[in-house]
Amino acid sequence: MEEENKKNKDNTAETPEGYYSNRPKLGSRSPSRFRRELGKCMTYFIVVAAGIAFYFALLRLTDISGIFVKAVDVLKPFLYGSLIAFLLNPIVKQVDGILVPMLEKRLKSREKAEKLSRTAGIALSIVILGAVIAGLFNMLIPELYQSIRSLVFTLPSQINDLMEELNEIVKADSNIGVMVQTFVEQATDTFQNWLRNDFFRQANDIMTILTTGVIDFVGEIVNALIGIIVSIYILYSKEMFGKQGKKVTYALFDSRHANIVLHVAQKANEIFGGFLVGKIIDSAIIGVLCFLGLTLLNMPYTLLVSVIVGVTNVIPFFGPYIGAIPSAVLIVLDEPMKGLYFLIFILVLQQLDGNFIGPKILGSSTGLSSFWVIFAILLGGGMFGFIGMLLGVPAFAVIYYIIQMVINGRLHAKNLPEATEFYDEFSFVDDAGKYVISRETLEKKQRQAEEEEDETPVL
Repeated sequence: MEEENKKNKDNTAETPEGYYSNRPKLGSRSPSRFRRELGKCMTYFIVVAAGIAFYFALLRLTDISGIFVKAVDVLKPFLYGSLIAFLLNPIVKQVDGILVPMLEKRLKSREKAEKLSRTAGIALSIVILGAVIAGLFNMLIPELYQSIRSLVFTLPSQINDLMEELNEIVKADSNIGVMVQTFVEQATDTFQNWLRNDFFRQANDIMTILTTGVIDFVGEIVNALIGIIVSIYILYSKEMFGKQGKKVTYALFDSRHANIVLHVAQKANEIFGGFLVGKIIDSAIIGVLCFLGLTLLNMPYTLLVSVIVGVTNVIPFFGPYIGAIPSAVLIVLDEPMKGLYFLIFILVLQQLDGNFIGPKILGSSTGLSSFWVIFAILLGGGMFGFIGMLLGVPAFAVIYYIIQMVINGRLHAKNLPEATEFYDEFSFVDDAGKYVISRETLEKKQRQAEEEEDETPVL
């Protein structure tokens, strides 16, 4: 330790005895001309080799994507563990903030206090996670069993009632009756032909798909259980991982670019954390309100529908409709009029969520307008399915923030205003690079300043 401390002091020479025992300083001497020329040649060589490698990578894109998919499949426990640790981290931080000062007074050692507090925080977060999962399964599985059982026993009679109503329409001898009769006959013929020709031939494929689906589902459950164990190690060592990441960043980049990378990483953590945690809380509230509303309206499948609506509400914008459609079908099969009442209730509930509950909880966690939210959902869902629809908004918000930071930085360097409102139809930048504000924008800014002065309380 003394030698390292001496090495950090200015105007202190290293002793010959300790020269080889200390870590050598890299890059302390300026390179010679030969080394500079060699460096240029190596740069050209690397650029050409990278171009050739990229060309052959495009030719083998299918094989490379297969390797990537295989790697993701192998690393799923670590991905699940990282996600679980990310969601449980707020609980652990809250416990640390409460317990560490209390334990430090009693133990007289901050290190021991932090270890005990971290253990207690992780144990509490795992207990809460297990309680939530057990509660959901305890509510969902019996309700799902009852719903499927009810569908099995009531579906034939409901279909018979529907056919009787269609027959009544046909007997009315109207154009609608003729259209309905033609449709029913064609549908019946198609269904019978499918049973005769395709069903038995495809039964083996269907059973294979079902078997594969069950095996994949069990595999995902195992990966999730291993992920919980991985999350415990991540939560224990999260500070060390953060230090290592910062160390690598400063090693690979110069200080200015390293600080930019660390700032973007911190902002991404804020965006993802605020969005995911806020969405989970918002969806839980919507699920509870849906359960209370359906109970008051005496709807069938109350608990099952509430869970479906709450879970799908995690997806921004389209989530409520994704959950409402299958739920409405279930209710319509029981009573058609109640299905209409359910759709009206969901519309009112989502208006309440979109205008009051959601903004209060999420606030401006993403900083995206409605247009970019829809764009991110469609793009993420089209490329990565359900996960893309869920994480597309915060991921696009991070990209949007980076682009906004670059644009504002360049505008600041040119002494131009950064706010978008300054670039209206009549404002411009002259040939000398000076910003000229329009009269409309200037009057608007003056009105805003006057309103702020009027709202300022007088002491």
